[in-house]
Amino acid sequence: MANYILKRLLLLLPTLLGIMFVSFVIIQFVPGGPVERMIAELQGHNTSATASFAGGGAGDVSSAAGQSGGSANASSYKGAQGLDPEFIKELEAMYGFDKPAHERFISMVFNYLRFDLGTSYYRDIDVLGLVLEKMPVSISLGLWSTLIIYLVSIPLGIKKAVRDGQAFDMWSSAFIFIGYAIPSFMFAILLIILFAGGRYLEWFPLRGLVSDNADDMNFIQLALDYAWHMVLPTAAMVISGFASLTMLTKNSFMDEINKQYVLTARAKGLNEKDVLYKHVFRNAMLIVIAGFPAAFVSIFFTGSLLIEVIFSLDGLGLLGYEAIINRDYPVVLGTLYFYALIGLVMTIIRDVVYVMVDPRIDFEARG
Repeated sequence: MANYILKRLLLLLPTLLGIMFVSFVIIQFVPGGPVERMIAELQGHNTSATASFAGGGAGDVSSAAGQSGGSANASSYKGAQGLDPEFIKELEAMYGFDKPAHERFISMVFNYLRFDLGTSYYRDIDVLGLVLEKMPVSISLGLWSTLIIYLVSIPLGIKKAVRDGQAFDMWSSAFIFIGYAIPSFMFAILLIILFAGGRYLEWFPLRGLVSDNADDMNFIQLALDYAWHMVLPTAAMVISGFASLTMLTKNSFMDEINKQYVLTARAKGLNEKDVLYKHVFRNAMLIVIAGFPAAFVSIFFTGSLLIEVIFSLDGLGLLGYEAIINRDYPVVLGTLYFYALIGLVMTIIRDVVYVMVDPRIDFEARG
């Protein structure tokens, strides 16, 4: 197993390189880059990104624009008419677009290997520090949501398999599919109206991970305050996550229950609990474990965007969305780099858990 893990770790680098290459190429063809947005600002067309621009060169940009004097412009940038071509070159140098694409990509890869993700165009903040600052929010949402979904769905799926076709199976299926049909953001709004002072009760806070006086709390108080803030966002995210995992667990157990080794175990006099949890569980859980990385990554990176917005949680989902809208390429590529790295590491963890659940699996022999 150690050799297999080592091989997988060695494959991380070329895989990350391929992901970043595709992302970099796609970004080159996205219209309305940072140079165009700055030109639009100088021409009097406000944009959300340039209006909040806080870079060190902003003053130089304004002064250079004032010196353009309406000169003819040979640039191909849309809306650059009347700006001095030399000024356009200064803008390109400011954002790093004065070099050929292949040189920029090679430089980016070299920097990323050292976890130097560059500086945000519009926040003037180191991207690595920015990502690490936002990560606790997304980790909190993704981790607790995934754990709750698994802790509820697996026992529920097993019970549904044991009582297949009975009243419990039918009623529980109706409830979980109703929950699946409700969008997370709609359920979040309902929770706010009911429990966060929207109209009725005011049991839970509406924003943030901790209260404003968190610095004055001891560890136990801080943990309780954190849990109090996480109740509504987590509940909103898990409501639609039970259906697929519950039915996957049920179907996996149904397939195993009808196999010959289960009939043999029952014929030997083993009670039903031992048959389910000592024999069926190990085989049935393999397909469930296989889906864990995808479920976690999906919740971690995509499922939390609207929840972060609704509950004013400043996490990676909101950061990535704003970066794409503002064409903040260092932040876009930096967050993608973290997404890819965490996703690849999760697949390795999945394989390790595979072997822990069923030692008969030998990835080295398969390779």
